Amino acid sequence: MSDRGSGQGVLPGMPVRLFRCTPTKLTTFEACPRRYRFTYLDRPAPQRGGAFAHTSVGAAVHTALARWWDQPLQRRTPERAAELVAEAWSAWPTPSSGGFRDAEQSAQQRERAQAAVAAYAERLDPRAEPVGVERTVGTPTAALALSGRVDRIDRRPRPEGDGDEPVVVDYKLGRRVPDDDDARSSLALGLYALATGRTLRTRCRRVELHHVPTGSVAAAEHTSTSLERVVRRAESIASDAVRAEAALAAGADPDEAFPTAPSSLCAWCDFRPSCPTGQRTAPAAEPWAALDPA
Repeated sequence: MSDRGSGQGVLPGMPVRLFRCTPTKLTTFEACPRRYRFTYLDRPAPQRGGAFAHTSVGAAVHTALARWWDQPLQRRTPERAAELVAEAWSAWPTPSSGGFRDAEQSAQQRERAQAAVAAYAERLDPRAEPVGVERTVGTPTAALALSGRVDRIDRRPRPEGDGDEPVVVDYKLGRRVPDDDDARSSLALGLYALATGRTLRTRCRRVELHHVPTGSVAAAEHTSTSLERVVRRAESIASDAVRAEAALAAGADPDEAFPTAPSSLCAWCDFRPSCPTGQRTAPAAEPWAALDPA
């Protein structure tokens, strides 16, 4: 490896520099190396497209749910949750700046999000103070310096009855309702569990995907063995990224070092204006096409 984690060019006995990453950085490379290069390496950054409405809705909901826990206990109500969504919506001064078709669609989606977040808040215990909200956690592994921000960290009793432990909670808003297999196979959730346990110096095994629109919860219980598999997968992705970066630094063609991974997702990529391969792969999606019809 290079001095960023592979060992090549490092004197024997010298420490190897860890590859600094987040779960998002790793999954970006895994999904499309070209997008990774555009996001993390190319400077100036290539041209991006405009906002997508479903991303704007997600940002507003995440912001509202984070701020809800900042409220005094007596204000942690469903009604206040809905108000916080409306306040977060002001981040987009015009409908188009949020990716919405027009003011009517923006208002309809805001009302839908307000109703979903209020219903979700109705199921929460406002007295159950989380360990962390939008909490940054991190840990080193043999090859990685890993960090990431968790939507929420709860504290729950252990099934065995011997105290309690943190639980990683991640909010989801898509049309598809995640299931337990999604929670179990998520690289990000596994890494968050590992980093949360190391940061809080305790065991963290349970991860949950909370689908806000339906209130469903998909969950998985990691073991030491499954977390080891998560780390091996993460380090394998990082190793591939390091090799690609080393090739680029040695003068390789950027597009060969970081090839595209053409798929239907090219229709939604915000780097689409800068990627001819993506443009040929799928027609551009309307910015609001992923929204549920109001």
